[in-house]
Amino acid sequence: MTTGGKTLNFNIGMLGHVDSGKTSLAKALSSISSTAAFDKNPQSKERGITLDLGFSSFQTEAPKHLNDKFDKIQYTLVDCPGHASLIKTIIGGAQIIDLMILVVDVMKGIQTQTAECLIIGEIICPKILVILNKIDLLPEGKRQTAIDKMSRKMLKTLERTKFKSSASVVAVAAHPGSEDDNIEPQGMEELVQVLQAQTYEPDRSCDGPFIFSVDHCFSIRGQGTVMTGTVLSGRVHVNDVVEIANLQITRKVKSIQMFRQSVTSLQQGDRGACCVTQFDPKSLERGIVCTPAVMTSYHAALVEISKISYYQGQVVSKCRYHVTVGHSTVMCKVTLFTADSDDKFDLQTTYRYKNELDTTATCKEFGLLEFEKPIICMEDNLLIGSKLDVDVNTNKCRLAFKARILKGIAEKDFSSSFLPKLLIYKNKEREGVVERMHDDYTVICKNLLKKESNMELFSQLKVQLSTGESGFIEGTFGQSGKTKIRIPDGLSPSTREQLGSKKKKNNSNQQQQQPQQTIKVLMNFRRYIYDPSKSIKQV
Repeated sequence: MTTGGKTLNFNIGMLGHVDSGKTSLAKALSSISSTAAFDKNPQSKERGITLDLGFSSFQTEAPKHLNDKFDKIQYTLVDCPGHASLIKTIIGGAQIIDLMILVVDVMKGIQTQTAECLIIGEIICPKILVILNKIDLLPEGKRQTAIDKMSRKMLKTLERTKFKSSASVVAVAAHPGSEDDNIEPQGMEELVQVLQAQTYEPDRSCDGPFIFSVDHCFSIRGQGTVMTGTVLSGRVHVNDVVEIANLQITRKVKSIQMFRQSVTSLQQGDRGACCVTQFDPKSLERGIVCTPAVMTSYHAALVEISKISYYQGQVVSKCRYHVTVGHSTVMCKVTLFTADSDDKFDLQTTYRYKNELDTTATCKEFGLLEFEKPIICMEDNLLIGSKLDVDVNTNKCRLAFKARILKGIAEKDFSSSFLPKLLIYKNKEREGVVERMHDDYTVICKNLLKKESNMELFSQLKVQLSTGESGFIEGTFGQSGKTKIRIPDGLSPSTREQLGSKKKKNNSNQQQQQPQQTIKVLMNFRRYIYDPSKSIKQV
């Protein structure tokens, strides 16, 4: 970004429980607001809560540890909604930030959405700053004691996260007094100093394709359509042609602004607005704008996946979850699998089907996500899976898993065109009982296969008798589903004796024999879940 001097744009996400004072804090800090700042949504004003992402900014001199590279720091504040039903909007906002401010009502401490925001931050953000807001509501004589107590509690909570050694806590009153009171916010100077100390130069590059996450779209008569958002990668210049991926149309960039200042380009990490040749802004509420032909619409994806430890439920194969990529949230069906080694994913490798994710797994866990509606994204994008249909009043974490796309599947008919290439097997086990001995090398077994089973699939498969002998299925016997088992090395004398004794009939004047031990026949095999031929293999 160039705005008259070397300026670093640093994106700060403001997350927390509803009514913790995030928007008031953003107002207290901000000097410039964007078109989507400070609860401009009519419903937001009516309900008194943030319903959408809001963006504003302020500038400071660059701190000492960065002033050799930058003259100023522009802090772009992303005010995320705190209401439980808007968690997918929070996730979308969190994926474009460099540092997270977790706003906590000092009177209430950690609440349900506070915890969920902390989890999102741990997944996405490298740094966190905790703000204890509304300290003006504490009795003045006990204020510092209460602040110290809550600060210790917050730091204790953060000890269980990746932020344990780097988190700071600052106490403020962003909006002291009532609505009509004109009282200066408290603690802002200390907060800005701590922010400056926490500011770092993010790892950004102008290389790679231009990808712009759009969160707001409107038209200006006579000029064009304006899209505001954050650059996720690459760079864009005035007069470049870009693709609105959601609409599959291209437009020319006519002008660019960053918080009301005209600039000639945007690069990774910048928050800005691109005015392009006219299209209907109602067709693009949120979405991706990019270098033409870079983004793909995926119907499914192969991902590396892991369970979020705070999620109390199980992440189970064949279940449906909400999955969020950037600002897009769709339903998907999950199929889980794993490798027996910790190698990277490869379509030539054989994988074992899993019923559920294991937080103690030593090998990588993978998943096939089948989307209910196509999503536009790129390989290596981060996904977050949730159970957003869970009652928001249960006080349970709804964030179930995180995943990263390894391979996107663009084919609409992927079930037939792609999935047969995916070598995922289920271990199967069948058990039958030896009914009688046919000869010293053959036994007749029942209950191993069903009468309607296709014998061609099972012929010559290996079996094991519970008495130790190994054999294979030779074929069917009779019409009732019985199986003939061949024992190449012959039955052992003890097995022959056991089976032979079953032929002896009890005479009415003889003592009845003791029941003989059942001899089981065990068969283990693999069935590949996407194999159209339903073939069976043994290893």
